[in-house]
Amino acid sequence: MARKPRFNLIGIPQHVIQRGNNREPCFYSVSDYQRYLHDLENAAIKNNCAIHAYVLMTNHVHILVTPFKSHGVSHMMQDLGRKYVYYINHTYKRTGTLWEGRFKSSLVDSEKYLLTCMRYIELNPVRASMVMHPGEYPWSSYASNAMGESNALIQQHILYEQLGSNKCNQQYLYRELFKHHLDDVDIHSIREAVNQELVLGRDDFKEKIKQMTKRQVKPAPMGRPKVEEEMGVYLIL
Repeated sequence: MARKPRFNLIGIPQHVIQRGNNREPCFYSVSDYQRYLHDLENAAIKNNCAIHAYVLMTNHVHILVTPFKSHGVSHMMQDLGRKYVYYINHTYKRTGTLWEGRFKSSLVDSEKYLLTCMRYIELNPVRASMVMHPGEYPWSSYASNAMGESNALIQQHILYEQLGSNKCNQQYLYRELFKHHLDDVDIHSIREAVNQELVLGRDDFKEKIKQMTKRQVKPAPMGRPKVEEEMGVYLIL
């Protein structure tokens, strides 16, 4: 089966997820997390990508990133993958693949879903019952986005900056968002979009992307294709 083509649109955020092969760990020590973030920062700079949020889980990663050059996200993940896999294989005297195939990604309608997607990413350790509060988990962007901790990897999206008139206000109002549970419908929409490599957004946004890219942007209807009989000929609708 041919690979689904990547969305390649400059200036539109993408939610990226990459899983360890067979759901096996891709981080084994503190040094591994640190090395991954170092390599991610270098790859983002090299490929002119802005990282807005991330979380490094034991066996997968989530990244919210906006590319500012053609194929920026794909090239960023390729550069990151080569360096980090080499580091892991060399450090732990292992061979073979580390990741479960290629990464998955979905376009994100920033006006509707950017802040929701950031919360979804940074709340992963809470949903996994690893911590009680996202601020307790050291390998995410929450400390930077919510508490103002210095993090050279993070570049704020304009919608985040519009939360408040200054950094303290932005951080306070961002923290306030975490006092409310993510809607189950939003969680389902985020997961469905990234796992099927589609578009997360409003119908008008999806239609705009469809016209621009000429490709599927939302899940196909459930069930088998309808078949109608007309003048003895079966038509697939």
